[in-house]
Amino acid sequence: MNFTRRGVLASLAVLPVLAHASAQELPFIDLWPGQPPDGMGPAEPERVSAKGAISRISKPRVIVHRPARPNGSAVLVAGGGGYFQIERGMESEPAAAWLAARGVTALELIYRLPRENWSAAAPFQDAQRAMRMIRAQAALMAIDPKRIGVLGFSAGGHLAAMTAVAPSAPRYAPVDAIDATGARPDFAGLIYPVITMLPPYNKTRAFRALLEPGATAAQLRALSPETLIDHDTPPLFIAQAEDDAISPVQNSLLMFSAALKAKIPVEMQIFPSGGHGWGMGAPGRFVAQWPDLFARWLALDGFASAL
Repeated sequence: MNFTRRGVLASLAVLPVLAHASAQELPFIDLWPGQPPDGMGPAEPERVSAKGAISRISKPRVIVHRPARPNGSAVLVAGGGGYFQIERGMESEPAAAWLAARGVTALELIYRLPRENWSAAAPFQDAQRAMRMIRAQAALMAIDPKRIGVLGFSAGGHLAAMTAVAPSAPRYAPVDAIDATGARPDFAGLIYPVITMLPPYNKTRAFRALLEPGATAAQLRALSPETLIDHDTPPLFIAQAEDDAISPVQNSLLMFSAALKAKIPVEMQIFPSGGHGWGMGAPGRFVAQWPDLFARWLALDGFASAL
């Protein structure tokens, strides 16, 4: 099914330092000038699995994929993993590389995980701070501050959606001049996203990571982006497969319906098969169409030149 709705679419004194872990690695920017808020973090060193999934994160950061010829657009990319790990190898890294190859400055978000001695607010704090940092440094990175979006997969889709629907939520006390910058994405891509924390679809691993048993209805709604959409929510692109057994397709349908009700421009692509966790999509499968569809959507809505 293809559902589409379209609509009308500072200079700061304190800036973080772009760093390299080694000559072979991509540059990164630490999100916080000191200890991140709300917790002490994991005692063990950061872990990277054989498939490139990251956990035990104590230094939240963005990994910068700079295109050879920047087109002025930028995307913050959040991998999934149920808020228990970040699927960098399967999701955020290949997506960021794909964007950069097409002229988009892509920034992979390495965000803190709630069950690693951080509060449940930690990933949302990191995403909000990252959006502010990217916009604050837009001129330095050849980015148009009005063409900065977010793209998330699975639980990263939930994180992207929360960033889009509640960009000004007071998630942490300001730490420097960057926090005076707006955190609202100009567009959001949600790929097989976890959306709602409300029953009957709150059986996901993300739900278990963020909320305790017996959470109140108000607590559930506060982390359910479909209940928070308003007139200021940016345009949305949503893609999911009908046979997703991890995050039921109703998650995307709920977000799409809420966007329509709020008169927010939204495109949704529902594929007949593909399951969950397909990343960029294996060649020959229905879900492998989403990158081209997303690229077309970005170009038609003016967020990027033709990719």
